This record gives sequence, structure tokens and C-alpha cells, in this order.
Amino acid sequence: MKKYAYVGALGLLSIITTEFGVIGVLPQIASHYRISIDQASWLLSGFALVIAFLGPLMTVLTVRMDKKKVMLLALALFVISSFISVSLPPFWLLFTLRLISALLQPVYIANALSIAVRFSPEDKHSQMMSIVFSGITIASFTTIPLATYLTNGYGLEAIFLIQGIVSSIAFMAIYIFLPCVPGDTKVFNTKELVVFRDLSFIRSALVNLFILAMWFSVYSYFADYLSKEKNMSGLMVGNMVLLFGLIGVVAMYIGGKVLSKGVVYSNVFYIMGAALIALLLYISGSESILTVLIVSMWSLFYTPVYLNATAFLQKTTKLPFELGSSLSTSLGNLGIAVGTFVGGKVIAYYGLQFLPLAMLIFALLSLVLIYWSQTVVKTMHF
Repeated sequence: MKKYAYVGALGLLSIITTEFGVIGVLPQIASHYRISIDQASWLLSGFALVIAFLGPLMTVLTVRMDKKKVMLLALALFVISSFISVSLPPFWLLFTLRLISALLQPVYIANALSIAVRFSPEDKHSQMMSIVFSGITIASFTTIPLATYLTNGYGLEAIFLIQGIVSSIAFMAIYIFLPCVPGDTKVFNTKELVVFRDLSFIRSALVNLFILAMWFSVYSYFADYLSKEKNMSGLMVGNMVLLFGLIGVVAMYIGGKVLSKGVVYSNVFYIMGAALIALLLYISGSESILTVLIVSMWSLFYTPVYLNATAFLQKTTKLPFELGSSLSTSLGNLGIAVGTFVGGKVIAYYGLQFLPLAMLIFALLSLVLIYWSQTVVKTMHF
């Protein structure tokens, strides 16, 4: 039933609002806590690292639990951490709260996808997965820009208040509309993890990781970069966040069409687009119209990244569905952490103007990895 997929999408929207909402307000966070921008970015990279290293383990530990209850527990962590954060506690506590809320994020995504697929015909599985993932796109042009606007207008408390409200609404929707779905009775067989040693899996995992690192080496510092390098005001940066999300709606549709041509073709296409964007960001000045065009192109190529990464890993491994979905999320978040870390170091040691070059280097590395792995996946299609 589509209803279950849409409820799953609402929960994912709330999660993404919490995870990526800080991107648009990192300068305000750094200013409030009197820390550098790369130190403030640990709110994003720390969140991602928890998902990367503990996501698959948490999925395995909760696989036999009722899926609805696990999803409710995951959202409860987001609700509690967000409302406590409204008080703007010390940075160490704010950081700890985000780490705690990240624990069950990949478990939520895996179970949301599982429920959406379980209650739909086999020929509709891809459609249901796309609906769940649409929560990411919707957040990018609704709650994330709204939180950025309100933070610029009313203070840093606004972003955490928005996160708490949206997570509470998603919690209630899951509680009311989703059925109880028993966990898997099959005992997890550790022998299934032998795939982790396969060269094909290692190739696919590295592709997943480096593509996300490529995008987030710059995207994690979206607001700071546009403000200082492109001379945009806080209001204009908020407009760019909104534009980025709105373009993403079209980008997701185009991404599905491109992906239908095959996972290798799709990933190469978007990596080449990322390399072009990196060059344009580096050589362009602060002309507003040109920056708007580049940001629009940026969104077109960035938005389908999660769908592409998930498809690539699912098509090149034989892991159980929930574990495979969770692992894709974990690898992607490890890529987010790596990209954010590298971007922060580039800013600290070389300056903000060189940030696009980090993105370009990651793009070249990703193309090498795609070439290395194409013999494994060239005959596979999503």
C-alpha cells in the first residue's frame, strides 16, 4: 500500500531535517559557541560516523523486533534530542545528543523500506522505495530551508524546534497508520557476512563511500561557502537552500530515468556532473546570477545520489534486504563524514576558496573506482 510508503517518507523527512538541517546554519552555530566552522561541522560528521560504524550492528540487533516499534523508538530519540537542544546546551552535550539520535537512523530506513515493499506487489517495489526516499527530497525544499529562514530571523533555537515538531508529527503518523509488523524469525547467519571479503563488495563499497564524500566535501559548508566566497547575505543563502530543494524535485525524476539505463552509466554521468560543478565553483566569481545557475545545476546532479548509491550496492551484493539497505546508509554516511572532514581541513589549512578542488579530486577518484568495478556490474541494471 502506498500509504505505508508515504508514512515511511514522512519519517525519513524528519530524520533528514535533523541530520542535514545544520548545514544551512553552521556559521550561526560556530558563532554562538565561539568555535571554528570545521569544529562546528562535527555535528554533521559525528552523526554520520555513528551511522557508518554502528548502523549495520544495530540493524542486526533489532532484526527480530517488531518493525513498527523499532521505527517509533528511532523517532523518539530524534524527538527527545531535538527538544533538549532547543535550550542550546553546551556544545559537548549538543554533540552527544546528535550521536544518540543517530543510533537507529539506518534501522529506521531499512524497516521503512521493508514495510513499503512487503505490502506491495513485486512489480511496484522500486516505486515504493522511491516514495520512501522522496522524504529526502521533500525535506530539502520544505523543512530544511524553513529552519534556515527561521534561524536567520529568530535565532539558533528555531532549527531545533522545527526538528522536534517534525519528528513528533512523524512519530504520531507511524503510531496511527502503520500496522505492527513482526520482525524476521530467521536467525541471522554470520556466514552471510563472508560477502564483506569479496573483492566485488569492496569495490562497490568504495564507490558508495567516495561518491558521497565527493558531494559533501563542499555541500557540508554550503552556507559558509556561499556567504564568504560568493558574497551572499543570510537571506540570499536561505533562498539558495530553498532553490536547491525545489530543483531537487525535478532532479529526482530525471535521476530515476537516468538510473534506468544502468547503475554504471548513471553513476558515471553524475560524477562527471560533479566534476564540472566543482570547476565552475572554483573559476566563477561572485556574480549572483551565475551563482544561481551553478546552484541549480548543483542540485540537479546532487539530489539523486542516495538512490544511485543504494541501487549500486543492492545490485552488486547478496546481503539480506534490511542489512543491505542499512549498509548502504552506513557507507554513505561514512562518505559524508570523510567528505566533511576533508573539506574542513581544506578550509583550515588552505582557505575556503580551494574547497571545490577537494570535490574535484574525489570525483576523479570515484571515476577510477567505477572503472575498476565496471567488470562486475556492467551487465546489471536497476
